[in-house]
Amino acid sequence: MSNSLKNQVSPTELLSYNHWIFDMDGTLTIAQHDFDAIRDELGLPVGLPILESLDKLSDEESAPLHVRLNQIELDIAGDSKAAEGAQELLETLLSNGANIGILTRNNKINIDVTLKAAGLADYFTEENLLSRDCAKPKPAPDGILQLLNQWGASSKDAIMVGDHLHDLQTGKAAGTQTLYVDPSGDFIFKKDADMCIHQLTELLKK
Repeated sequence: MSNSLKNQVSPTELLSYNHWIFDMDGTLTIAQHDFDAIRDELGLPVGLPILESLDKLSDEESAPLHVRLNQIELDIAGDSKAAEGAQELLETLLSNGANIGILTRNNKINIDVTLKAAGLADYFTEENLLSRDCAKPKPAPDGILQLLNQWGASSKDAIMVGDHLHDLQTGKAAGTQTLYVDPSGDFIFKKDADMCIHQLTELLKK
């Protein structure tokens, strides 16, 4: 896998899409979450998604763990930094008249804290920021479909951008293009991606 788009789609062609849905942590911001450490602190099974593991517990068991998870995520959110090229890409998309939104498995408060810390808050409107509190969490397509409905848009003219399998599965389920960002270049989820890049700056190259 080279550092170019997997299907040799040019940046100019890609930027012609009018509707963009971004994952937040690890996509628009530099990845900081140590999910194994979070699972360990919460006493959850190794290797399984955190939210789904919490859903399997009783309300009595899960309530304090949700509180602790929110605090862990909030601590991380306050130290967020924008990924290389994030500001330039968002500026370019907005100048092209594109709709942009965020779909994250994080909670609403942490979206706001993350975007402010990373200097990205001014690029988004409140109704286009969807958390796990607003729609069924990824990989369910509900959040993407909600945004597309708000925009009066077709999934065929939309792209889901993310760094995790959940993002790619969500895009596929909603019928959008999927753009996989992996700074390591390993692209372990590439079979679920339409396009693969190392970093967002690749989209800005002429």
